Amino acid sequence: MNTLFKALNDKTRREILELLKKGDMTAGDIADQFSISKPSISHHLDLLKQADLVVGTRQGQYIYYSLNMSVLEEVIKWFVNFKDN
Repeated sequence: MNTLFKALNDKTRREILELLKKGDMTAGDIADQFSISKPSISHHLDLLKQADLVVGTRQGQYIYYSLNMSVLEEVIKWFVNFKDN
């Protein structure tokens, strides 16, 4: 769970998750939404993948990133249970 919270602790990574709510995107599509370098976006995506918040699926020469909703649902359940205790 530490990796998950580390991933969520960064504003850019949270903004990437917001973008992916709208649909799958390539790293290039994501990078176009920010004024930081493509290698920096790749680093952010790698941390999000390590936390299982996003998954990448290769389609031809591109990797499309999407939200891993099952992990997000687990986090929400954890917060709800935490609050009830």
